[in-house]
Amino acid sequence: MHMKEGKVTEENIKLLVDSFYNKVRGDKELSPIFENAIGSDASLWKPHLERMYSFWSSIVLSTGSYSGNPFQKHKDLPAFDIKLFDRWLELFAETTKEIYTEEISQIFIAKSKNIARSLKLGLYGLETTP
Repeated sequence: MHMKEGKVTEENIKLLVDSFYNKVRGDKELSPIFENAIGSDASLWKPHLERMYSFWSSIVLSTGSYSGNPFQKHKDLPAFDIKLFDRWLELFAETTKEIYTEEISQIFIAKSKNIARSLKLGLYGLETTP
C-alpha cells in the first residue's frame, strides 16, 4: 500500500478517478447503468474519464478546467433507481480513503455528497438527507 496522499494534485485526481471508475465498472449495481450510457470498451470510457479529471480538478483545485453541464448529462440518462446514488457515494468515499489522508478524503466526500444531493433534487425533485 502506498503512502496516502496529503495534498491534492492533478496526478492523484487521475488516480482517484481511474480507481473509482474501475470499481464502478466492476460493481453489479452500477456497471449496467454506466455501460449503457458509455459502453464497455476502454476507448469509449476515455472521454468520460478525461471529463471527470477536469471536473474534480475544477471542484477541488479550483482550476476552472471543466466546462459542461453535469445535470443535463444525467437528465439525458434513462431513469435509474435513486438508491444507486448511495452506492456511488459509498464507492467514491471508499476510494478517496484509499488514496488520501482522512482530512483530504473528507473534502472529496463532502463535495460528492453535495453533488449527489443537487442531482437528486434536479432529477427527482427530492431533497434527501446526506
